[in-house]
Amino acid sequence: MSRLMHVTTGPYAPPVAARELVAVSADGSRLHVEVHGPVDDPAAPAVVLVHGWTCSTAFWAAQIRELARDHRVIAYDQRGHGRSPAPAGPTGYSVGALVDDLEAVLATALEPGEQAVLVGHSMGGMTLMAAAGRPKVAEHAAAVLLCSTGTVRLATLSTVIPLRAGRLRTRLTRGLLHSAAPLGPVTPLARRIMRYATMGPGSSPVKTDACTRIVHACPRRVRQGWGRVLAALDIEAGVAKLTVPTAVIVGTADRMTPPEAAEAIAAALPDCVDFAQLPGIGHMTPVEAPDLVTAQIRQLVAAYASVRDTPAPVRTTHAEVKEGA
Repeated sequence: MSRLMHVTTGPYAPPVAARELVAVSADGSRLHVEVHGPVDDPAAPAVVLVHGWTCSTAFWAAQIRELARDHRVIAYDQRGHGRSPAPAGPTGYSVGALVDDLEAVLATALEPGEQAVLVGHSMGGMTLMAAAGRPKVAEHAAAVLLCSTGTVRLATLSTVIPLRAGRLRTRLTRGLLHSAAPLGPVTPLARRIMRYATMGPGSSPVKTDACTRIVHACPRRVRQGWGRVLAALDIEAGVAKLTVPTAVIVGTADRMTPPEAAEAIAAALPDCVDFAQLPGIGHMTPVEAPDLVTAQIRQLVAAYASVRDTPAPVRTTHAEVKEGA
């Protein structure tokens, strides 16, 4: 995907990675992985960022820019998003595929047994909850941050369609998730729609533009494929398996995954160490409230993350694409 779809200057411009890797998932899918910060410093704790539906590594620009000062920050494009190729067919779109991809990224970017704070937004948070029972994920999870996410009945809970709760709103929401309609160019109208659907009413033009460009860069068939998965999502049972210290963040103005969904997650977690509702913030919490989200990540790192005892060796089992500044 071309970076021309994203902002190119300011705090929401995607930072250049220090290292780029390719992770190969269980079905052979290749995933674009970025490592930022002091990549060879054993004293730098690791953070793994997992973006949501229709987004990309660019979504985490503000967190990467700040955390990379003293953390190794690993971000990857979910399959079909950003620079990760789309699945070859419908079978490549599933919750299991998301979890397989996460396993592959952790195995590629971290040493055996090395732990990190795992951060997921929206579908990224769903990925982390669905992966909670996987030993290869648990091996690397020191703590988890779930931002603006849910586990079940997403089409029913969503308030994006401005109707009272009921069958009609659920059916229309499900149709929106299933849609492959092109989003078109980034126009003033597109920005207004994006802010209404996914952001709080006070979101700045800069933040709204960044989110609109990122979402519009997602191929429409990929958006549809993952939208169908989200419409049928039921990973509620996975929450009880997420036994590591976990914090939950949600905006009070979130229409996509409303506070009700986050409250249910926090209540079901075995070890919920924090639950924060951000007044006036919508679904795009890492962009809308970057300082608050970054501060929560730092708190989890300080409390639960360990660092490597020795420098990481050069990897030869995975394709390394590029070394950057």
